[in-house]
Amino acid sequence: MNIVVLAGGTSTERDVSIVTSRMVCQSLRRNGHRANIIDVFLGTDKYKDARSFFNDNNDLEELCNELAKKTADIPELESKRYESGEGFLGPCVLEFCKSADIVFLGLHGSNGEDGRIQAMFDLMNIKYTGTGYFSSAISMDKEYTKKIFVTEGIPTPKGITLRKGHKIEYVPFPCVVKPCCGGSSVGVSIVNDEKEFQQAVDMAFALEDSIIVEEYIQGGEFTCAVLDGEALPVVQIEPLEGFYDYKNKYDGSTKETCPANIPEEISDKMKYWAEKACEAAGVTTYARVDMLMNEDEEIFCLEINTLPGMTPTSLIPQEAAAVGMSYDQLTEKIVEISLAKYN
Repeated sequence: MNIVVLAGGTSTERDVSIVTSRMVCQSLRRNGHRANIIDVFLGTDKYKDARSFFNDNNDLEELCNELAKKTADIPELESKRYESGEGFLGPCVLEFCKSADIVFLGLHGSNGEDGRIQAMFDLMNIKYTGTGYFSSAISMDKEYTKKIFVTEGIPTPKGITLRKGHKIEYVPFPCVVKPCCGGSSVGVSIVNDEKEFQQAVDMAFALEDSIIVEEYIQGGEFTCAVLDGEALPVVQIEPLEGFYDYKNKYDGSTKETCPANIPEEISDKMKYWAEKACEAAGVTTYARVDMLMNEDEEIFCLEINTLPGMTPTSLIPQEAAAVGMSYDQLTEKIVEISLAKYN
C-alpha cells in the first residue's frame, strides 16, 4: 500500500511526533509498504508528484533529524503564515494524503490529536489511522473527558475547570494543575501550597486558556492500551524521581513493568475501566488510558490518549510485546483495524 506517515506539526509534542513517525515509517517499510514521511505543517517541495514521494526509499533518520532542527523556527513560521492568510497544511500535504491508501497519523498534541485533521480528512474522503474526529476532540479535552467519565460512572479524580480571569476560593492541597488539552504531561504540576499553586497556574495558562485543578491521588501510576476494543496488559509506571512528567517519559528516568506487578483481579479491573473509558468517549481502533490507584486499591481514570506514542520508550509497543506482538505486527494491526472502520 501507499502510506503517508503524517508527522511534526506545531504542538508542544512536535519532537515526539517526529520520533514516532520515523519508527512507524521504518516499520511500514519493513512490512512491505511504500511509506514516506511528510511534516503536516512544513510540507515538502522535493517531489514532482505523489508517485515519486511514495517510491522514494529515503534515509528516514536523516529526514527526521532535519525536521527536528526546524522545531525552533516553528513559532515564527506559524506567525508569518497566519499573517499572510495561508492555511495550516504545508505544500503537497493534502495532495499526497489524497493519493495514499491510508494516512498513518504520527501526530501528537494540538492540530493533530484534537480531531481537526480527522474532520478534514473525513470531508475529503481520506482514510487515516486511529479514532474519528469527535472522539478525538473529546479525549483531547480533559474537561469534557472528565464530564463523560462522571456521567458514565467511570472513576476519576474530582476536579474543576478554570479559565483565565476566574479564581478558585478554596484549594485542597496537595492538588494537580494541568492544561485542559495538553499532552505528554507538558505543563502539569503537583502543588502543595499557595505559592506553588500560583506558579503552576501561571505556567499552565501560558500554554492554554483553560486549565484543570483536581485532587491529588496518592498512589501508583498505570496505563492500559485498548486495541480494537480489547485491553492489552497493564503497565506499571514508577518514575525514579517525581511523577510521570515529560522529562521522565522520554529520557529513560522511569521503571516500566509490563505486565504490571499487581494482583490479577486488580489488573482485570484496570482493563475493564480502560475499555469502558474508550467506549464512553466513542474511541475506536486504538488508544491508551492513563490511571492511578491509591493505597485502598481504588482506581481512577485520568485521560485517554487517542494517538499514543510509538517511540523507543513508548508504552503501547511494550503492551503489545507482552502478548507476543512485535512492533511491526502492531503497526500492521493498526493499519488493518483502521481500514476496517471504512467498511
